[in-house]
Amino acid sequence: MNREEKRKFADFLADYVSPRRLEKMQSVLSYRTDYITVVLEDIYQPHNASAVLRSCDAFGVQDVHIIENRNKYRINPGVALGSSQWLTLKRYNTNEENTLSAIEYLKDQGYRIVAAMPYDTEVDLEDFNLEKGKSALFFGTEMYGLSQRVLSRADEFMKIPMFGFVESFNISVSCAVSLHYLTRKLRSSSINWTLSAERKEDVMLTWLKNSVKNSDLYEKTFLEGCF
Repeated sequence: MNREEKRKFADFLADYVSPRRLEKMQSVLSYRTDYITVVLEDIYQPHNASAVLRSCDAFGVQDVHIIENRNKYRINPGVALGSSQWLTLKRYNTNEENTLSAIEYLKDQGYRIVAAMPYDTEVDLEDFNLEKGKSALFFGTEMYGLSQRVLSRADEFMKIPMFGFVESFNISVSCAVSLHYLTRKLRSSSINWTLSAERKEDVMLTWLKNSVKNSDLYEKTFLEGCF
């Protein structure tokens, strides 16, 4: 569909959604951002993977990039609670070097590659400079962290300050803490962090499709010119 057709189809589907739900979707969409995106590399525990999705939805981060090298990304419905239907998930699982494919794609989209883990040149979460440009936050496996492929290509390293005996957080906790702080800081800044007008239209259309029963059938009929 071209842009105008998408708008007309979205208007059509909106009639099948209650005014209250539509208002909620529009409100949530106004807080969505792709200035920050989350990248998960080889996460294998479904409850952690699902908790990350909930955090992304809760803090308004629209895009989640999922790298599957050795481990297939699985969602635990009881933890995710349907949050995946409100997010844009991009999976990298067709190449031998899926991590490199993700990094190259994100760099082409203008993102800084930020490794979220302690490293020799890391910056504390509170000191992370959002003004420098869009950021892709990479989180690694529960046991081994990020791969050397990410570490050798990262533009920056970020850590959460800790003052106890433990040296790291669970990945879902690390993601939630990072997003809570950074999205709050982002929304109080002068950065243009909201989705573009066209991106909002595309996301809203996807949400409407996910919300309306038989939307695929409606779309087929719509494209045939019956509406």
